[in-house]
Formats: sequence, structure tokens, C-alpha cells
Amino acid sequence: MLSLIEKEKQTENFKLSKPDFSTKTGREFLAFYLQSKLKKIIAHDRKNEVPIFKEVQPDFISSFSRRLIDYPNQRIMIAITGESASGKTTICKTVQEAIKQFDMPIEIISSDNYFNDISELIKKYGGFDELRDNGYDVDSPESFQLALLKEDLLKLKNGEDVKIPQYLVNGTGISVPKAISKKSKKIIVVEGMASVYKDIKDVFDIKIYVDIDKTTQKRWFLERASERNQSPENALKHWEYVQIASKKYVQPQKTECDVVINGESHLEYYKQFLEYMYTVTNSFSS
Repeated sequence: MLSLIEKEKQTENFKLSKPDFSTKTGREFLAFYLQSKLKKIIAHDRKNEVPIFKEVQPDFISSFSRRLIDYPNQRIMIAITGESASGKTTICKTVQEAIKQFDMPIEIISSDNYFNDISELIKKYGGFDELRDNGYDVDSPESFQLALLKEDLLKLKNGEDVKIPQYLVNGTGISVPKAISKKSKKIIVVEGMASVYKDIKDVFDIKIYVDIDKTTQKRWFLERASERNQSPENALKHWEYVQIASKKYVQPQKTECDVVINGESHLEYYKQFLEYMYTVTNSFSS
């Protein structure tokens, strides 16, 4: 990937004249340009020891390019989903680092903040684990405020800033309404299993599924549980629940996604991919 980045940077003295993206011809040029760069990076990625891209839908690049031509003023909406402990949150943290480094116009949202407020249920049953053991299906679509999530995403897509809820991950099950301000930036990334539940998926231009080996996933899951001071017994019990829920709710989303990426790819390699995309999208002279 570094070789591709260096090649792009070497052409800085020969930048292309910036097309007029307000015209269809200018947007068609941009779409063709991005198609060629995406195809190049996917071909390069296949040669990597631990590639990022595992699957890309055959018509994805052309259909996304068409969307750029037809709806130039809408925000680019990207969903990142996958099973628990697949690496999607860690990948988004890497994206956040790149945003700061390159000043990229990206806003990131966690769909986990749209969990229902279950504070009264937790009080009733005496804790989250007890609530789960009594049949509360944490990962089901009904456990999220999906109507609100879709409403907020449509506002962002059309250029309106929003305030989203914040679900407190302290065991209380409390959801605080309108707690986090989110800007309608050029690119909106929504991370979490709920991002492609039901008709939420229709909001997105790009849907990405993070795939991972089961052995690695279990190890990451149990390590995370330990960091959260969850007992080994409860962690294993929740792991069993997650496997059932994932098969029911999350794994079927894989077929709905445009791209399947590898949750085990090195984070530095993800950073290089983002740097490459930043370089190619800033290669036009004023």
C-alpha cells in the first residue's frame, strides 16, 4: 500500500485540473477517476499477506459511481456492521485517527447509542446478566430505537446536524436523549450491528460487513469482557448468547452488504488505505 501512496504523491507536480463537479460531465469524470483508483487498490490488496477486502459485490463500484453522479449534494452514508468482537469498533477508532491526521470530512456514529432504555428492567431483575438470563434479547431489532435512528440518519444525509441519544455502558441501561451532537459532514459512518437492521440499510450508499475467524473473535470477546470486569462465567454465558443472536440477526446481514472486509487485517494497513484514499481525492489542482 505504501508503494501506491508514494506513486500518487510523486504525481503532485502534475495534478489534474479540478473539474466542475456542479456539472454532470464533471461528476462523470470524478466517478470514472474513483472507479479506476478503487479497482487499483483492490487488485493491490489481493497480494497483501492479510488483505482488507474479502468480498466485493460485482456491481458495487459502478453503482456507487452512478450514485455520485446522480445525487452529488447528498452526504455519503457508510454502514459498518458485523458480529460482536469482530473488530468494527477498533477499525472505526483507526478511522478517527486518520480523520484527525488528514482533516477528513467524516462523522462517526455508533448505532449502539440507539439501544432502548432498559434501566427499569435492569432494576426489576437486578442486573444486565439477570435480565439476559430471563430472556431479554439484547441484539434483536426490537431492542433498538430504529425509527429514531432512521430519522436522524435521513436528516444527516440531507445536510442537517442532529443530536443523538447516548446509551450508558455502565450497567445501568440508561439512554440519555439528544445527548451527543453530530455534524452533517460529507461522509457519515455508522458503526454497529443495527446499522443494517430492517429498512435502516436503505439509507446507506455503502454497506460494509466486518468478518473474522471464530477463534480470534472468541479470544477478543473474552479479553474485552475481562477489561470490563465481567466474571469468566458470565462472559462465557454471554458468548453463548452472542453466538445464537449473531446467527439470527447479524450473519444474515452479510448478504446485504456491498463489501466484506477482514477484521484481522493490521490496523496500520487500514491507516495506509485511508491515506491512499485521502491522497487520490486531493490530487486535483484548484
